[in-house]
Amino acid sequence: MANPLSHVRHDVTFPSGDGRCAAWLYRPDGVENPPVIVLAHGFGAFRELRLDAYAQRFAQAGYAALVFDYRHWGASDGVPRRILDIGKQHTDWRAAVAYARGLDGVDSTRVVAWGSSFAGGHVLDLAAHDHGLAAVIAQVPHVDGPASAFSPPPGLVVRLVLAALRDQLGALLGREPYRVKSIGRPGEMAMMTSPGAYELVQRMAGSNEQQFLSEKDVAARIGLRMPFYSPGRSAAEITAPTLVQVARRDDVTPYAKAMRVAARIPRGEVLTYDCSHFEPYLEPHFEAIVTDQIDFLDRHLGGVR
Repeated sequence: MANPLSHVRHDVTFPSGDGRCAAWLYRPDGVENPPVIVLAHGFGAFRELRLDAYAQRFAQAGYAALVFDYRHWGASDGVPRRILDIGKQHTDWRAAVAYARGLDGVDSTRVVAWGSSFAGGHVLDLAAHDHGLAAVIAQVPHVDGPASAFSPPPGLVVRLVLAALRDQLGALLGREPYRVKSIGRPGEMAMMTSPGAYELVQRMAGSNEQQFLSEKDVAARIGLRMPFYSPGRSAAEITAPTLVQVARRDDVTPYAKAMRVAARIPRGEVLTYDCSHFEPYLEPHFEAIVTDQIDFLDRHLGGVR
């Protein structure tokens, strides 16, 4: 990037539902009232898994960025830990956008929702209802519940469903969550077991590997809800300019489904990359993907410098 701007990062929190979400707020130096990009991670993930890399690049390009953890994850409130509640995460997204719009020193009319993987689906759902968003970026988005829920081998799907039933029954009886791994190697009992995926997420964790190892499981009950969560169904209702970035070798959020959904977004733009689901976060793909995101923002938000 030519002449990247310096920036500062602040630790902040904002209220959401029955608790508070922890966030990082990036502000670029020397830019008056910049647009603000709100970012959150995918399935069972937390900020330290490379979202800082995106936010830093946005700040260097002159954009403010708010990067938050959902309740029950990372540094945010919520017990029991590592419960993936789709409704609560939608609430957290609305709260984050409201907080961003109320910040001093940013342009509240130019708020962007950025989501990857599961959050890519969340921002599509959000944009279908919040027509005040200035733009949307959905990176390797979850768009179709059945396609994602039944992409693992059939035997694993059965085991995950049984685990989900056990956890749901336990929740009704007031027991601690029964958890399964969010990410694992092929053949392991985990929600995602694509070849090489575990190693890629390890690389994403970098110096935060201990946090990754301690937070790489999820309450199994999400397995009962995944097949019914298809945010791509509301794609035609999105009015904001929307960039959808799709990985051609993605078997977590299948490529063909994502392409069909992207084609239904009235102001949608689609870019495809020869990589798998987790590779956009890392080189050699990260630089091209984040550069395309900044180019998209510059074109639709009028630039910041």
